[in-house]
Amino acid sequence: MASQLVTIKVLEKLKSRFGDLYTEENVAISGIDTHAGPGGYLQYLVYSITSLGFVHQSFDAIVNAIELSIVQAHNNLKPGSIFINKGVENARINRSPSAYLLNPAEERARYPNNVDTQMTLLKFFDGASKKSIGAFSWYATHGTSMSRNNKLISGDNKGAAARFFEDWFTSNTNSSSTPVTNSSNRSNISTLVEKAKAIKATGGKPCGNLTSQGFKVRKNNGSLFVGAFCQSNVGDVTPNVLGAFCIDGGKPCDFNRSSCHGNDQLCMGRGPGYPDEILSTQIIGGRQYQKAVDLFISATEELTGKIDYRHVYLNFTDIEVELDGNNVVKTCPAALGPGFAAGTTDGPGAFGFQQGDTKIYKLWRKLRDLLKEPTHYQVQCQKPKTVLLDTGEMFVPYASAPAILPIQMLRLGKLIILSVPGGRRLREAVKETLISNGNGEFNNNTEVIIAGLTNTYSQYVATFEEFEQQRYEAASTLYGPHTLSAYIQEFKKLAETMAKGEKIMKGPSPPDLFKAQLSLLPDPFGDSPPPGTNFGDMKQDIIVPKNGTFTKGDKASATFWSANPRYDLLTEGTFAVVAVLQGQHWTPVYDDDDDFSLFFKWKADDSYLYSMATIEW
Repeated sequence: MASQLVTIKVLEKLKSRFGDLYTEENVAISGIDTHAGPGGYLQYLVYSITSLGFVHQSFDAIVNAIELSIVQAHNNLKPGSIFINKGVENARINRSPSAYLLNPAEERARYPNNVDTQMTLLKFFDGASKKSIGAFSWYATHGTSMSRNNKLISGDNKGAAARFFEDWFTSNTNSSSTPVTNSSNRSNISTLVEKAKAIKATGGKPCGNLTSQGFKVRKNNGSLFVGAFCQSNVGDVTPNVLGAFCIDGGKPCDFNRSSCHGNDQLCMGRGPGYPDEILSTQIIGGRQYQKAVDLFISATEELTGKIDYRHVYLNFTDIEVELDGNNVVKTCPAALGPGFAAGTTDGPGAFGFQQGDTKIYKLWRKLRDLLKEPTHYQVQCQKPKTVLLDTGEMFVPYASAPAILPIQMLRLGKLIILSVPGGRRLREAVKETLISNGNGEFNNNTEVIIAGLTNTYSQYVATFEEFEQQRYEAASTLYGPHTLSAYIQEFKKLAETMAKGEKIMKGPSPPDLFKAQLSLLPDPFGDSPPPGTNFGDMKQDIIVPKNGTFTKGDKASATFWSANPRYDLLTEGTFAVVAVLQGQHWTPVYDDDDDFSLFFKWKADDSYLYSMATIEW
């Protein structure tokens, strides 16, 4: 997800380079929602507990990479065109269907599905070279194809889609690109086997950023095409499209609770490649990629008109919301309910909680009160949610949840992008406001899309009706039952100023908590290999099949004495590479950053004094 502190620091860096050209108003930093990325880069305490606090290394890597990406884009500005297209894709299902059914029947009848299936794609075209240079697509599905047991960094299904799309484009526009196979007929197999036997391990050699970057397959293939798969209104959707089943018997989970025999940990969603989570990631990523290719090829409608933007900060803990003309309600300080602790079918929680719980056992109530007993006002404001963690009123050692949130609208002609974790109801309200206030500038062809997980992370936005059931998404709707109504009200104000060409007050700035961050993660260890060995020496060589050759689908692996990879992230490089011998030269063809066939796995040995890296291909 995006981080408020990352946004603050990126904007500071951009200001030092470009002055007031790039600001909080026209920059949107959006996460793709992989659940297999590094943690420790958000500034609010509750989101850094599992990473043992703030991780400066991860934070710096993310901030610096975003800054440099924007710098590269700025230095590459040129005239061009943007084309828009949209279509329907099926790469997810609703993981909380019982809550969705609580929404008004007449509203549900307007939609063919209980999830939003639309993909919207922008195709970017270089006006000078007359070539495509990139595509952005928005489609909502959680980045949870990789399970909670996965320990490897992964872009999950959207990372897979981006890789497939960019490879497709490169292979279709660059016929001279490096082949990834070294085809051989049977007559020279024996010659290749003898040649392979003659190649000995090189032993450890120094490897810095430049060395590593030189082995990146796609960094050096000449393609600068960007295929971005953006996240959208992702709330209650899952890529585990086969449904949720009990792991102790295979029966479907309880419909209302997503549990089995009262135990949420027994209920797990299944992806299309079940039980192979990597295959599921490839399949769901592949579905998005294929739809994007179809939309990309057939995109003919050019975006024209204004480029515009609006942005405002709001204190979301105390917004007065006017309902039905005269009924005024309020949002609340942030809080999490018991259903949050239950987790979802993508990753169950712990401690005996179930989705839909509104009761807290005595032990947990005592622990909650030890951290921060919620005020009477908070208890009443959050109903029917029972407050399990009063994050909005916890300020020791620093704030546990955001209070000041940004809301943002970006316009590219007929396309409106909303930076918010909302859904269809919000999208329709914004469109209606634009049409009614735009003096004909907006109409039914105006496209409004959601860019969820953008600029600041504030968890979920359930509807008022869904909030009643207190499943995971509702229990994680921080600011109480009227959160969505507050978003709709404030976005309508933002949309009205855009439609009328008016400015809007900036609002209260969010805090910068960088200096307050706690960091409890130990430094990496393993400064030296075992006595008598060097870094890079093999601990376990590849075990070659008895017939001397591997076939497609076999796994080759080797283990090396290694330092902890946290000593050097090898940014823009790779930790592992597969190269093919072509004549006298080794040509990289797979790397562990981008290819599903190659894995880099680090772990400590049994003594915890030394460490090793296993490379699997």
